[in-house]
This record gives sequence, C-alpha cells and structure tokens, in this order.
Amino acid sequence: MVTLLEFVHGPEDVRRLGPAELGQLADEIREFLIDKVCTTGGHLGPNLGVIELTLALHRVFDSPRDALLFDVGHQSYVHKIITGRREGFDRLRQRGGLAGYPARDESEHDLVENSHASTALSYADGLAKAFALSGGRRHVAAVVGDGALTGGMCWEALNNIAANKDLPVVIVINDNGRSYSPTIGGLAEHLTALRLQPGYERLLDGGKRVLEHTPVVGRPLYAALHAAKAGVKDALSPQVMFSDLGLKYLGPVDGHDLEALETALTKAKAFGGPVIVHTVTQKGNGFAPAENHEADQMHQTDPINPLTGEPAKAKGTSWTSVFGNELARIGEQRPDVVAVTAAMLRSTGLHTFAEAFPDRWFDVGIAEQHALTSAAGMAMAGMHPVVAVYSTFLNRAFDQLLMDVGLHSQPVTLVLDRAGITGPDGPSHHGMWDLSLLGMVPGIRVAAPRDAHTLREELREAVQVSDGPTALRFSKGEVVDELPAIERIGRVDVLRRPDSGNTADVLLVAVGAFGELGLAAAGRLADQGIDVTVVDPRWILPVPGALAELAGQHRLVVTVEDSGRHGGFGSTLAAALRDAGVDVPLRDLAVPQRFLAHGSRGEVLAEAGLTAQDVARRITEWAVGRLGETEAEPSEAER
Repeated sequence: MVTLLEFVHGPEDVRRLGPAELGQLADEIREFLIDKVCTTGGHLGPNLGVIELTLALHRVFDSPRDALLFDVGHQSYVHKIITGRREGFDRLRQRGGLAGYPARDESEHDLVENSHASTALSYADGLAKAFALSGGRRHVAAVVGDGALTGGMCWEALNNIAANKDLPVVIVINDNGRSYSPTIGGLAEHLTALRLQPGYERLLDGGKRVLEHTPVVGRPLYAALHAAKAGVKDALSPQVMFSDLGLKYLGPVDGHDLEALETALTKAKAFGGPVIVHTVTQKGNGFAPAENHEADQMHQTDPINPLTGEPAKAKGTSWTSVFGNELARIGEQRPDVVAVTAAMLRSTGLHTFAEAFPDRWFDVGIAEQHALTSAAGMAMAGMHPVVAVYSTFLNRAFDQLLMDVGLHSQPVTLVLDRAGITGPDGPSHHGMWDLSLLGMVPGIRVAAPRDAHTLREELREAVQVSDGPTALRFSKGEVVDELPAIERIGRVDVLRRPDSGNTADVLLVAVGAFGELGLAAAGRLADQGIDVTVVDPRWILPVPGALAELAGQHRLVVTVEDSGRHGGFGSTLAAALRDAGVDVPLRDLAVPQRFLAHGSRGEVLAEAGLTAQDVARRITEWAVGRLGETEAEPSEAER
C-alpha cells in the first residue's frame, strides 16, 4: 500500500498538502514512530506529542533558511522524518545509524545538537542577532518544553530576547506538563491553570462567528465577551509575566489541531518581533501504552511490544535501583538525610526514597545549579542532602559544586548516575567528564563502586562524612551483585593475586565498573605467563595511601577507567606516586578526550580500546617491551 509518507522527502512536500492529507500524514507518522521506536528503543512519548506541531512548523517556516531549534532535542524525530531521514529509523541510535538527537552531520536542517535542556533560547537569540546583522530576513523558531522552562538559562535568554523588539524569534512552548517527571514550580502552576481551560480560544472564535451576524447587539456583546475572557486569562495565565517582559503572547493553542497551530504560528511569524506561542500537547498522544504510562509516558524506552507496551526482554538489576533502595534504607535510620533531584525522580532512582519520605525529597526542576546551592543551604542547616543527577549534567553545576558546596566544606553527597560510556544517547550524554571536574574541588571524596555490594557500602560511607562533599559515580545498565575481594589493604580491595603467589610484575588498578574487565584482562595475561595483581581503589579521590605502597611493590602500574583520560584517575594516581617518591612506570587506559558517537556501550568501549582483550594486549606490549628496559617515569606523550 502506497502511503503519503513515502512521498515526503523534505519540508516542501509537506507544504503542498491539503488539510485532509495533512491529517492522514500525521496518522502515518504516528504509526511509523510506534513501529520503529518500539523496535529500536528511543524517545517515544515526546515525539508522539509533537507530530502536528512539527508539521505546522515546517509549513509556516522555511527550514533551513529559517532556523528551527528543538529544546531538548529528544522531540526531533518528526523533524528528522520530514527532512528526509525516514529510512534511517531502522538503525535509530545504533552504531553508524541515525542519532537520537539533532545532528549537524546528518542534515542542514539540524543547526544545534542541543541535548542538554534550556539552551535553545540562547541559541535563538544569537542566531537571530547574527541574521539581522547579515541583512537577511530570516526567522528563528525555538520549541521549548515546559520542563525546559524551569531552567534558569531560559530566563536569562528571555531577558535578552525581550529587549530586542524587532528580533524575529518565535518561541513555541510545548506544554505537556512534564519533563521526565511532571513539571514543578511556580511557572508550571501558571501553565497548568491555563491548560485546564482549553476551550477559551475555540469558544471565542465560535461566538465571534455567531455574534457578528446578530443584528444590533452582536458586535457589542462580542466585545464584552472578549474583555471578560481576557480578564480571566490574565488572572490565570503567564501571559502577564511574558507581557511584562515585552513579549507578545498567543495561546493556549491545541497542539494537536493543525489548523489552529498554523494560524497561530503564521500570526507569530508576521508580527516581526519576539512572540510566545503557547501550545498544549499530550505526551505519547495516540499510543495508549504511552498515554497510560504513569512514570513518564514513555519519555524514553527500550525496545517494547507495540501492542502491550511491555519490555521486549526482561531487565536485570540496575545500578540505579540498587542506589535508590539503599538510600531509602539509610533514610529510615538517618532522619537528617534528604534527597534532591533535578526533574529526574525515577530516572535517578529517588522515587523509592520519595515514596517512603514524602517530606524529605525535593524536585527543583531542570536546574542543576540551583540543586547544588540549595543542597549547600540544607547542609548548612543540619541536613545531609543526597543530590542525584546524571553524570553528564554535573557539567552544568560545576561552579556551584566548587564555590557553594566545596568552598564551604558542606556535607553534600553527589550521586552521579550514568557515569562513563552510556551508549545510544551519544556524545552529550556520555558521562566521561565528571572525574576531570571533581578532581578540581579541594577536599572532595569520590567513590567508584564496582558492584551492588560496594555501591551500598560506599553510599553509607559517603553519608557518614560530615566535613565536606562526597560523590559516588556508577555506570548505566545492569549491575553484578558482588565481585568479592580476597583482602582489603587500607581502603583498597585486592581482587586478584597471581596464582603462583609470587609478587606480580603488573599492578592493574580497575576503577569502578571496570572491576570485571580488569579481572578478565588479568586472566588473559596469566595465560601468557604475565603475573598481574588486580585492585579496586574504591575511593579514588583522594588517592588511597595504600595504593602507592602497592604500586611500589610492582614493576609496572596500569590504570583502566570508564572516564575521560585528561584529569582522570590515571593522571591523579601518577601525581600521587610522584608525591610519594614511588618511581614506577605508569600507563593509563581511559576514554579518549573527544566527543564519541552513539552506539551500544560495548561498541563505544570497543572503539576506544577498552575491552578485556584490548587491555590485555596493551599490557602485554608494555610488559614485554618496557619491563626489561629502564623504569624511568614515562613522558606525558607516553601516558
């Protein structure tokens, strides 16, 4: 059967369609997304919610001459379909396939790879100013979720956009009441109040058509109704707030009504200055399993059965769930422990704590900076806050961690989920930067658990610290229950010693989730006659003193870590060995310092040379080629 979708190769094909054909195309796109994303996994709910909105945007604006930006970018799948990338969805978020976010190397229609929230309005401000300076009349349309509007960067941008009355920027608020979790905060309450009155615009339009044809009293009565309606909206809506900034406000508009969307966007485009278009959409629209998914309306999903919404295969125990359950147990024993999330309650495992202690958890919205400083305030007042964020989002709150938490030596525990290589979400979501940042905070203590047992153990140790910040970093996905240590020396766990019992040639320091990899590599090396001691430092900042002592007993030290090489544990250990006067060669294996493309976690690690086979091969080369030569400290180029 031939479908309309097969004839859509670019935005111009969408602009040629009539109203009935557009409705059919929207239905076909919805079926296409359900079929493809249920197979590959990805951001399903957000994209089902913006089908009509994206069609309307491409009919009103002329991409790529007009810039279309999507904040956060996880709702860009429909945009990708319309701009000629439909065939790439068979390999969505897979190695060498279509990215799950806007990608500049995929299409000229993708300007910004903005997969961190609350950035699009700043990009829009800059683009529009540059377009004006170059003399072209080009518009910028930025789609911003109500969740992203909880981020302070949006309001910094709005402050500047509003000051330029002729700046042709159309800000489309995609209001579905959620980010991952339901959107919180004062702005969210304003939007919700207005969202609950969806009939205003339709009632007014219908009344206008009737009353304009009513003799004598028609037009005066319509004017009175309009004034009453405006008064009610002013009492409920955020339009007063936007108007006070100098921004024109249109809405709310039914985000699934193509005709209403086109009308509003056309008016906004013609206005010639900054305009807010408030659209109300439903996340997961048209797919019952997503609409009824209580946690996050299938914000992001693994492969699922498209008929039932159930996972295609059962999952094992995750690092996240182990953390969440243990924090809830700690909460029973420690009434001073509180939890903080930045709009990711379930994603970070804090929902278990929140259900047990409804008065002791705080969702600050997409505002990681505020989360850290608010936590510092709580700590100053006698609480012990546990702030759980994805590792990649720590980048956004570094100044607050350094100056507001670290400088004041506040007992805040930072839990970094999805540390290291995460896989399908690509370069902006790999959690490879955290150790480089954490190492700059004086006095911070950082743990990297290798299994579920040490995660529980190290979390309890972290919340016992009362004189400064602590952090735990752990991986994405399934966790092994326990990789037992054969002994503990100081704070360092020894996972393996040579079968011969003799002193080993090589000390392999396996950080965090790479404990398994270290043991596997040591097994391969043993088959080649190379004796290896494998240790887990557990607490990696500051470097345990016992590790320097162990290093001095070996002829070569190798570190392997799931984090960026620059400023990672390897370089930190090298400095510690120099300070301790331990003159032993050190080699560090870590994630290369570049932006790594999406793919499965295993594929990305393999490309980076971080598999057991790769580690064993590199150690063999160093052991054979170096151990018989000088043991002088290697140059930086060799590290």
